[in-house]
Amino acid sequence: MIILVLIKTINTIVLRQYCNHSYILIKNLLTVQTKSVGFASLILAGSYVASAALGLLRDRLLAGNFGAGNELDVYYAAFTVPDLIALILIFGAISAAIIPVFTSYIVTSKEEAWHYALVLLNVFLSFLIAVCLVFIIFAPFFVSLIAPGFSESKKEMTVVLMRIMFLSPIILGTSNIISGILQVFHRFLVTALAPVMYNLGIIIGIVFFTPKLGLAGLAWGVVLGGVMHLLIQIPAFLYSGFRYRPMPGRSMFDIKHPGVLKTLKLMIPRSLGLGASQFNTIIVTAIASTLAAGSIAVFNLANNLGSLLVNAISVSLSTAIFPQMSFAYLKEDKRDFEYKFSWALRQILFLIIPMSILIFILRAQIVRVILGTGRFGWLDTRLTAACLGIFAMGLFAQALIFILSKAFYAAHNTKIPAWISFAAVAFNISASLLLVRLLNASGQFFYFMQNLLRLDGIANISIIGLSLSYSITVILQACLLLYFLYKKYRAFRVKELLHSFYKILIASLVMAVFALAVRHSLVAYNFVKLQTFFGVFLQLALSGLVGVFFYGVTSYFLKSSELNMIKKVFFPK
Repeated sequence: MIILVLIKTINTIVLRQYCNHSYILIKNLLTVQTKSVGFASLILAGSYVASAALGLLRDRLLAGNFGAGNELDVYYAAFTVPDLIALILIFGAISAAIIPVFTSYIVTSKEEAWHYALVLLNVFLSFLIAVCLVFIIFAPFFVSLIAPGFSESKKEMTVVLMRIMFLSPIILGTSNIISGILQVFHRFLVTALAPVMYNLGIIIGIVFFTPKLGLAGLAWGVVLGGVMHLLIQIPAFLYSGFRYRPMPGRSMFDIKHPGVLKTLKLMIPRSLGLGASQFNTIIVTAIASTLAAGSIAVFNLANNLGSLLVNAISVSLSTAIFPQMSFAYLKEDKRDFEYKFSWALRQILFLIIPMSILIFILRAQIVRVILGTGRFGWLDTRLTAACLGIFAMGLFAQALIFILSKAFYAAHNTKIPAWISFAAVAFNISASLLLVRLLNASGQFFYFMQNLLRLDGIANISIIGLSLSYSITVILQACLLLYFLYKKYRAFRVKELLHSFYKILIASLVMAVFALAVRHSLVAYNFVKLQTFFGVFLQLALSGLVGVFFYGVTSYFLKSSELNMIKKVFFPK
């Protein structure tokens, strides 16, 4: 119970130092409330951009120090099972259950709400510690399952990293429960800073721990990131009203507490759905471990680059809107629920579709600028760029899955997203095996993909089969979620959505034409030299900026309502 003791200790320090001026300054920063959805999403997006920048630096350091080879394969493989535990036991509970349940308590009694939070922290943390200890003991068995293609030496190193990383779900579990509760109080700034601290911890591990501890330093960096993720939120959590003491006559560890039971009831379908999704990642890792060395690293690095955009746009918007959608559903205000969901959905599409197209067009430049250093060679760059281009095709669907799932959770419905997740996993596993087999056969499909993604001269391109399968799967998953959400809740107007999509598509096509023209012109007229970092960066920056400019201009002339929404966020009346 070290973490809870830490919270209690900080609680005492905070109360004693309340009058200190420097403390008050920090307190005001970390406890600021953001009640406007637009401004909250802007704060979250800004923090995700900061976190993304650190994430890019993290991946650049990883690529430069290790290359897309055996060592990074070990690092990413070691992540899979700890991530599975964290997703099943904590992240599902936060998004699907903790926010709605805590909201229902806070409406009637703050004292009951905080007692629920205290009991929940004790129960979940105790269970997490027990589960992680079991997995630490049996880590060799799980490594053999997730990486059957690894040599014995790679398996042994993966076991070492995995055992260290199992400290992370315990720490992040506590931290993310706190994040969920803080979001109910609209304290988005401090929860937004937590991922920034997490990435900073990993970077510290790469720069300072790895030279002394080797690959194990990467794992300890992950643990440090978790600690920093937790520590930055504790002051705001205490200021919001939490105290580590039970209500008179009530137990601090009550697994039969009605709120805890309701949390478990709501989280189980969501957790199983997330578990299915993470199981999918484990299967993909297992398949990639049987391919060429570095395949796991290439897949993860490309996926990370795409996920940065999804996190900055979709996760920030859906996180900001979720507590308000939950409250609207609790009040049975169907119109308000529909308005908030529809607003977020159209805003995500308006931002994610053009950026996905730009990523596809400029995929090689992105990979060369961000990852092209040190031991990350030209073959690694070409394969990672190809995977990134394929991921870009499904980024809009990844973004939609976040907001669609949040809408179901706000309505206390975790079963439909869970069943769809199970179906998606089954499809992805089958499609992955099929596509990898087709790409190994060197037939027409192999040559088509090789020419499409400019991979001529590379004999083994099987890894792109996993990326293609993933993108197809998330598109189908998003379509199913959209269909069932409309069928059950009528949460949006089809005609209004199609009208917005039509304008977004036209503006995106105009953007693509100008971005491609700039990209080719810079090379054709020798304005840039692609043999230098500065030349590639200039091509990427100018092409992207021109594309974004013409997307905005076209949207303005088309009178896109989403553009007005962005304007209101920056220039409120």
